[in-house]
Amino acid sequence: MTGGDIPLSWFLLFASAAFAIGLFGVLARRNAIAVLMAIELMLNAANINLVAFWRYSDSPGPEAGPIAGVMLAIFVITVAAAEVAVGIALILLCYRRWHAADVDRYDSLAG
Repeated sequence: MTGGDIPLSWFLLFASAAFAIGLFGVLARRNAIAVLMAIELMLNAANINLVAFWRYSDSPGPEAGPIAGVMLAIFVITVAAAEVAVGIALILLCYRRWHAADVDRYDSLAG
């Protein structure tokens, strides 16, 4: 085991539990802010997997570089920040129009 004292399976169990909680939040919640937070939880679970697999890998190979997993996780964090900015802007615009953050009321956006 090259990653440390905690086995890889614990990281994977934690990440899968966080992803499942996020998926439940996306499917069960009606508040747009809560759905956005659940999506962020799912992205963080993916980041945990990326960093855990990077840490426990023996050698990523010369084409990947020594910190490929961390760089990919930083890229996912950057994309998540952009997603939050666009998501909150859309939620604020919809709130101004319908005076609610309920995702069921946004069905008139279809056209």
